Amino acid sequence: MRSHASRPHFARASAGRLSPAAAHAPADIRKLFPALADSTEIYLDSAATTQKPLPVIETIHRYHSSRTANAGRGTYPWATSLTTRLSRIRDRTAAFIGAEHPDEVVFTGGATAALNAVTLSWGLAVLEDGDEILYSPADHASNVHPWHHLRGLLARFGRRIELIPSRVTAGGEADTADILAKVTPRTRLITASHLHHVYGGLTTLAPLRGKLDPAILLCVDCSQSGGHVPVDVTELGADFAIFAAHKMFGAPGTGILYCHRRVHDKLVPFLPGGNSGVLVSEAGLVPAAMPALLEGGTHNIPGILAFGSALEVLESFDIGAIAAHNRELTVRLIDTLRPIDGLEFLPGPAFTPSPVGYGIVSFTLDGITATDLGFVLSELGFLVRTGLHCTAADGAQADDSVRVSTHIYNTADEIDRFTKCVMMIAEEVR
Repeated sequence: MRSHASRPHFARASAGRLSPAAAHAPADIRKLFPALADSTEIYLDSAATTQKPLPVIETIHRYHSSRTANAGRGTYPWATSLTTRLSRIRDRTAAFIGAEHPDEVVFTGGATAALNAVTLSWGLAVLEDGDEILYSPADHASNVHPWHHLRGLLARFGRRIELIPSRVTAGGEADTADILAKVTPRTRLITASHLHHVYGGLTTLAPLRGKLDPAILLCVDCSQSGGHVPVDVTELGADFAIFAAHKMFGAPGTGILYCHRRVHDKLVPFLPGGNSGVLVSEAGLVPAAMPALLEGGTHNIPGILAFGSALEVLESFDIGAIAAHNRELTVRLIDTLRPIDGLEFLPGPAFTPSPVGYGIVSFTLDGITATDLGFVLSELGFLVRTGLHCTAADGAQADDSVRVSTHIYNTADEIDRFTKCVMMIAEEVR
């Protein structure tokens, strides 16, 4: 059954600005990404990882080749200048995601590390026997497995929590009506993807705020939306929000965990050690201030510096314009794939009543497996993702599929060439 629920709009769309196509010629955009400039292949897998622009690559090289040092450790200029730069990037990150305070931004080892930090620093500390968490089994495994792991850990200490599964609509969004129906007095947290990694549906839980007990926390996985559409964690009503730098033009191994100030006093260190801001007393470890509380160990300094450069590139394009560009490509992709006999879309923008899209479309084709189709496409120069796309296998009825995902460096011509290729393959396997 198809769902035609109302959809959020882009609050920060680029009114009055040139679109990327008008402001930047496609060839110039491609030159900014060296891996694309040197390739004749068409990259359609930005939901897995985005290509890296030259400023990001240069930043990483510069750190390792000039004045390499540790941040927050020394009083000599190489170290102190790095400390200042990381602080400025934290400030910039807070502004980019709509956080009200820089101390709400935690640098992590990636989105998976950020989600596990929530379970270990918050869940272990506050959840009691009988408490409940609502989640979607169809979400990325990184927003499913950590909650199951948390349940197992708590069970060892005699605390049994319940994980309540919620549904996804035909439009690829979290079913907010289903979530509301499953909320109970024991619900402590609701977690969902902002932009679904397979379906491409955009979800906001913010409208639930007025219908929920204010004590219920909201955790939003923005791994796919960050750097692709405008994200404002305050507007989302998030208590926790997660971002993956490598899907935002940044380097792998870097993530962002947003923690609203109202949860700071509920957190405990999950990685105590050097730089964690944890004090030792006779009574044990005494938590110190955020964000150091959750940043034990040496930072991924080149990764964070690279993320700062990635934010500059994203802002130079205008994130609202990037979203509009992806929407145009998504609609074009759906419209040109729809007439192909034997092609079936997974839930997502293809099942919505109006032309929307956020750069992710998944489908299957009769007569050929997704894996084989992906191999044939790669032989013809089209790089797409196939398989389960890291969907957790805990009851979700997931099937192998081909996923196409776009970004600012993709063009309408690439989409047209791709769909003609799929049409040709469909005719051959029919």
